[in-house]
Amino acid sequence: MNTKAIAKLAKGIAHKPARVICLGEILFDCLADDLNKSVSEVSSWTPYPGGAPANVACALVKLGTSAAFIGCVGKDDKGHELVELLQSIGVSTSGVQYNDSVPTREVYVTRTADGDRTFAGFGGKQADQFADAYLEARYLPPELFLEAEFLVIGTLELAYPQTRAAVFRALELAEAYHLKVVLDVNWRPMFWLVEQEAIPLIKQLWQYVDFVKLAAEEAQWLFDTTDAGAITHRLNSVEGVLVSDGGAKVSYCLSENEGVVNPVKLTAKDTTGAGDAFLAGFIHQLCRHSNQQLQDPKIAKSIVEYACGVGSLTTTKSGAIAAQPTAEEVEAFLSKK
Repeated sequence: MNTKAIAKLAKGIAHKPARVICLGEILFDCLADDLNKSVSEVSSWTPYPGGAPANVACALVKLGTSAAFIGCVGKDDKGHELVELLQSIGVSTSGVQYNDSVPTREVYVTRTADGDRTFAGFGGKQADQFADAYLEARYLPPELFLEAEFLVIGTLELAYPQTRAAVFRALELAEAYHLKVVLDVNWRPMFWLVEQEAIPLIKQLWQYVDFVKLAAEEAQWLFDTTDAGAITHRLNSVEGVLVSDGGAKVSYCLSENEGVVNPVKLTAKDTTGAGDAFLAGFIHQLCRHSNQQLQDPKIAKSIVEYACGVGSLTTTKSGAIAAQPTAEEVEAFLSKK
């Protein structure tokens, strides 16, 4: 870990204290240029910056909430390009680590004509042969946690022992500095070397988290239900649960306010990163409302409607980060609705 390199990259970029820390992977989604084709049939691929936690951090900053990213990239051109992108958007990168032994991750993604995507591997490499699998717990910067209000994590990092240790170190820091923890389950079997390890490790997170976001299939997999209220009751320790289902209804439970929101349907070009943008919209609204306000049914529903708006707008362009809307665009969209 080259701390001088990190300091040099961050130097000269003035960030206000990050209200939200997003920890995990940053990578390139290589999207198939040919639609409705299998991997072997695709003639070319276009790389777009992505990775769920990085997507969330970027979307938050675009909406007006300060954010920091913690993760590990390769000491290669792709890694530097991704860090420079974060900095250009305004995401704090003081928590970024570099690994000179393995490269920055690339994920290949096939697409259908209506924008749905399927993850199609890592270009012949094993899942643990990329830098994001080697985030080091000892280099997590405590000062970020001192200033922040929320920590966002996923479950992909649990697949790799070294990054797993960093996740639990971050959870310790979040507890010590009284951060709310937001978990995006983001289940991706292809990232796991031993798939059977996933559920026991995910269950270890429940005691730490305050808000949980799941896709419908993840909710069914973990809880045998897609009802956010039932999941909240089952966990008995969280403040909120969101269950999304692509462009279909979102089930939510916030401070015992249960309901369903039906997102506005737009013509989708690429759904990559829409769930991450949805989560960013949700957290952006949490930063603007007190816990007491979440007890108001109208406010609770409006928060989820806002999140749905952010997610929907992100599907109208290609690329998880490039497609993310500004706060002004979201407000204009919701006012028309």
